[in-house]
Amino acid sequence: MTRPSPIRGPLSLLLIGGTSEIALTLATTLAERHELHVVLAARPGRRRDSADGMLTSLGCDVESIDFDAQELDRSLRGLGHLFDGLVVDVAVVAQGVLPDQDLLESNPQAAGRVCTINYTSAVGVGLLLADRMVGQGRGVIVALSSVAAMRPRNANYVYGSTKAGLDAFYTGLRDRLHDTAVRVLVVRPGHVHTRMTQGLTPAPFAVGPEAVADAIVARLDVAGDGPVWVPAILGPVMGILGLLPAALFRQLAGEPASQRPLGKQATR
Repeated sequence: MTRPSPIRGPLSLLLIGGTSEIALTLATTLAERHELHVVLAARPGRRRDSADGMLTSLGCDVESIDFDAQELDRSLRGLGHLFDGLVVDVAVVAQGVLPDQDLLESNPQAAGRVCTINYTSAVGVGLLLADRMVGQGRGVIVALSSVAAMRPRNANYVYGSTKAGLDAFYTGLRDRLHDTAVRVLVVRPGHVHTRMTQGLTPAPFAVGPEAVADAIVARLDVAGDGPVWVPAILGPVMGILGLLPAALFRQLAGEPASQRPLGKQATR
């Protein structure tokens, strides 16, 4: 049996959804410890250019490739070509949107697009990453899940369902790869203060993206592939909430179906 070892030395870091604030904060944190080659897999535009410039200013070697979760076939081909010429040490699956629940209830087509971005594309990406990392003999896949995956609420059940699917997929992928040199880390943050959650009332135990990045880096530095709760207290808290009867859980959730202006959605 081959078991993975902690991350050491220079790193190549692939950020899928490369303009994600959490993903970029992770890159910034890693750049303080490692010589870093970063691949930004994201849609071309101002935000990707800004991320490139920021990481370059930190001394990272940066390259960008096009990735659009709604054009999965083409995007997966691009990721496959990337692995033809690069050994990827860490890949972060960070593409995602947090939509307005009220809008989705009157627009099933928009709900379908959310599922494509948040879940369907993550499955395709995960299978490709697993195949290529097993082939190269090492690697860590970091999948950004959410506590919303554990028990979706009436205010965000479409989003929560996509995260539940993502979480289940990467948990299964983790178990499938357990006897290889590839690790899968399923990260379950609570409310994170980013542009995606701007305007929402913070839930208990809210954190900044730096806390998520620190938790991921801490896990990269040790062997093991258990879930990463951010903050750690959310693990036992969600265990308790998962046992509550539905009526009591609805009462505790106690929030309107949406806290966002209609039509607004943001990326992580």
